[in-house]
Amino acid sequence: MPDAVVTIGGSRVQHGQANNRVYLLSLDPTDRAMMPGRLLDLAREHGYTRVFCRVRGGALEAFLRAGYQVEGRVPGLFGGVEDGYFLGYFLDPERARSDVAAPVLSGTGPGHPDRPLPESFQMREAGEEDASALAALYEETFATYPFPIDDPAYLRSAMRDSVRFFVVEHEGQVVGASSAEMDLAGKNVEMTDFAVSPSCRGAGLSVHLLHLMEAEMRQAGMIVAYTLARAAWPPVTRLFAGAGYRYGGTLVNNTQICGRCESMHLWYRRLDRPA
Repeated sequence: MPDAVVTIGGSRVQHGQANNRVYLLSLDPTDRAMMPGRLLDLAREHGYTRVFCRVRGGALEAFLRAGYQVEGRVPGLFGGVEDGYFLGYFLDPERARSDVAAPVLSGTGPGHPDRPLPESFQMREAGEEDASALAALYEETFATYPFPIDDPAYLRSAMRDSVRFFVVEHEGQVVGASSAEMDLAGKNVEMTDFAVSPSCRGAGLSVHLLHLMEAEMRQAGMIVAYTLARAAWPPVTRLFAGAGYRYGGTLVNNTQICGRCESMHLWYRRLDRPA
């Protein structure tokens, strides 16, 4: 079963056994004082081993006083002026153990594709009519995932809620996909949900999807782009480092994906500046 998304105060929180964690998706400023303790209470109530949060710099002190630790930081994540922090609290010391090293590459690429999209492929933004094809591609790509992206109804709901999906087609079939999850108030966007059909890997489709999303997000007024990428998957490290993204930290044993709990590298870049 996928994790549930609930409201606590004015804040949105995801929790469940799928990821064995509590995840603060968005923090209402009025909840700043009480939220660190409420999240820990929720985790203990259900026996979860981790709490994960993304907060503005102004809320950082309240979480640090409660024992949370900084795992990642993105300068100017909110509106281009206020830093964003990714925080962790481990209720089981074993989950805090990791031998994942920081990536050697960081912001080393040109920030744009180094070869054109093959002529037999076409890119475009997806609509609700593409939900079934998207879900089938995600089901083919991921054995398990933190969100039910293999459910067309979930994808249609996400599209109505500030998430824009993009696809690559080949001979009328959706063979590549990604999404841009916008924080409209904070003017930042998470670049996520990349998937390419096994038959089309090696053609550079993810690079072109990322470049298209960046252009569209600039038009939408987003200032900072970031991603939480699988630390154990070298292609995704090359994708974001090659696109000019900088390394912002590692979230230890954070996300259940493809059947196991994995650490995630945080990557970010400003969209209003050259890579």
